[in-house]
Amino acid sequence: MLEQFLLFFQKMAFSQMTFGNIFMLLIAGVLIYVAVKKDAEPLLLIPIAFGIVLSNIPPLATGILNPPQTFPDGRFIPGGFMYYIKKGLDWGVYPPLIFLGIGALTDFSFMISYPITIFLGGAAQIGIFVTFILARAFGFTFKQAASIGIIGGADGPTSIYVATKFAPELLSIIAIAAYSYIALIPILQPPVSKLLTTKKERLIRMKPPRKVSKTEKILFSLITTLVTALLVPQSLTLVGPLMFGNLLREVGNVKRLVEAASKYILDTTTILLCLSVGASARADIFLKPQSLLVFGMGAFAFVSALASGILFAKLMNLFMKDKINPLIGAAGVSAVPDSARVAQKIAQEEDPTNFILMHAMSPNVAGVIGSAVAAGVFLAIFG
Repeated sequence: MLEQFLLFFQKMAFSQMTFGNIFMLLIAGVLIYVAVKKDAEPLLLIPIAFGIVLSNIPPLATGILNPPQTFPDGRFIPGGFMYYIKKGLDWGVYPPLIFLGIGALTDFSFMISYPITIFLGGAAQIGIFVTFILARAFGFTFKQAASIGIIGGADGPTSIYVATKFAPELLSIIAIAAYSYIALIPILQPPVSKLLTTKKERLIRMKPPRKVSKTEKILFSLITTLVTALLVPQSLTLVGPLMFGNLLREVGNVKRLVEAASKYILDTTTILLCLSVGASARADIFLKPQSLLVFGMGAFAFVSALASGILFAKLMNLFMKDKINPLIGAAGVSAVPDSARVAQKIAQEEDPTNFILMHAMSPNVAGVIGSAVAAGVFLAIFG
């Protein structure tokens, strides 16, 4: 009996805990605090944090990350449950499914009604390529630099998708950086927007968007799929599901499929993806000197993307009769709809009767497409 007790105590995880594991558990606690107390992207940060907890209780003790094993005598031991859940992340299955759900939730009519603002969504992607150049200057490989640059698109699934293809060794830090900066949009976007705009510009009123027909919405989904697939074929993995989800939304007679894509598939995949991201953040992988550098460049990518959209809107105003409120340029990052809401809040601080939310949604959803196309460009060049 005593031997059995001793064996039980030897199998406890306490003896295998490292300072790195403890530090990662503290990071998980901070993420949960921010998500709960500050209500900052709780749907994303809570499962990521819990995944960090699962992976930093020593895996050798828990076995939840163990791969399956086959022995010479024919015995087979299945892998741990998180091993199989992470396969959806490693194989790039989860990001396209999330894009499917986003497409089913998103109304593209604002962008169709005022198509010139699509360029603002494209301009915001400049932050991706500027950061790519910066990452190369710091010595990262082309593929690692591309993965880091995508953080500037403020699109978690796209960042994860590119990282799984190009830099799996940086996946956990890139994913957590991307989702952390998305959660910080209400903090980061206002100072950048106010710094780069004048009070007069923030007071600009824009004409109400025109009503978009059902036919236009359906054609938009189909044409966008064809054009992006022909120009940047590698983007089809993300743009295709996005447009398919939107097509389901707009045809009007497949409500069950829309509900399945926008609720059941999206919510389930989000949980599995975020758990997998957290489970990738083991102390031995996450706590490296280059992690801080990636976080810093991620912040630069995000801020430069916000600035690029605003400055491009100001440039367009030099040639346009009907001026654009530059605040909507910051919504060119693809954090739908948070960045558009922040743009609206800043505008109403200057004039409570000024409503630019519908206009901000145009570059916002354009940014979703833009970040996927930027990812496709990188995949075409370096894939």
